[in-house]
Amino acid sequence: MKRSLYESDHDAFRESFRKFVEQEIVPHDDRWAKDGIVPRELFATAGKSGFLGIDVPEEYGGGGVRDFRFNAVITEELMRSGAAAAGLGLTLHNDICMPYFLAYCSEEQKRRWLPGIVSGELITAIAMTEPGIGSDLASMSTTARREGDHYVVNGAKTFITNGINSDLVITAVKTDPSQKHKGISLLVIERGMEGFERGRNLDKLGQHAQDTAELSFTDVRVPVANLLGEEGKGFTQLVTNLPQERLSIAVAGVSASRAALGWTLDYVKERKAFGSPIGSFQNSRFVLAELDTEIDIAEHYVDDCIRALNAGELTAVDASKAKYWCTELQGRVVDKCLQLHGGYGYMNEYPIAKAYADARITRIYGGTSEIMKEVIGRGLGL
Repeated sequence: MKRSLYESDHDAFRESFRKFVEQEIVPHDDRWAKDGIVPRELFATAGKSGFLGIDVPEEYGGGGVRDFRFNAVITEELMRSGAAAAGLGLTLHNDICMPYFLAYCSEEQKRRWLPGIVSGELITAIAMTEPGIGSDLASMSTTARREGDHYVVNGAKTFITNGINSDLVITAVKTDPSQKHKGISLLVIERGMEGFERGRNLDKLGQHAQDTAELSFTDVRVPVANLLGEEGKGFTQLVTNLPQERLSIAVAGVSASRAALGWTLDYVKERKAFGSPIGSFQNSRFVLAELDTEIDIAEHYVDDCIRALNAGELTAVDASKAKYWCTELQGRVVDKCLQLHGGYGYMNEYPIAKAYADARITRIYGGTSEIMKEVIGRGLGL
């Protein structure tokens, strides 16, 4: 079924970004995967090329276009390239962190931070997860004690994407430890603040080109001017932005599935066994027919979610459905596609091997599949 989501402007943008990926990311992907991090210059190059801050008003240097379809194009092309991990920091910067700066910054904060975020000179991250608490944000122990014109922050965060490269870290803290959800606030902690330290770049199963780090805060004095929005409103702010975050992950999941299917179709048409292309065997046809059908159906649901987000109508339940289904689909697709590659699928020189390792985390970050089912179940009144 033909997709109707995109228009000519998106097609032109796709062509431009595809060239950027082919020239600036793909040739370096293996080295960055070994390094465990992309160079900061990638963000600056992306910013200079107009691929950051598309929805930021022009007065702050952005594109001035509030249309998530452009974000989706970026994700689709990164997945298509087989170098998804190298681009994960860009999509986090655009899709997940940017909404906080746009929605909750004061005018002074916007002028201070947005131009650098758009140019790629200021790399962003968001720090919610702490060691030992998983999805239970209300139990976080990172505190921010008010002292005059500063908050004094103590605690630790873990599994933070862009954790090494980041300059601005949106950090969930407890400004009132006596409260649970109502005691959470968001502070922007900046590179170079005394007492803010980065731990090791975590050694992961997949997503090797993406820096993921532990962060620690020891008596970090953060100006009150770095508070995002109102004190005590942090949990509400996080919940408000989660639908876009989860939709972004869903777009990546279904796009990664589409890419894996494409690589596998090419492979089974060329690879022969018993004198015939392995794609000609009934089992191969049936497996690929199932996957193509599931991907098509998921793709159209996600397209409708993107339309709903653009219209300001995407619900937490619908975003959770998209995130849950598309990441589970991604896991099924890459597993079955690797199987059709046979032994070669286990070799890292084939993109399906990397896609297999990269896919496993998507059912965990941004809210586990179990949390997504909980959100969906509550939406049923259960």
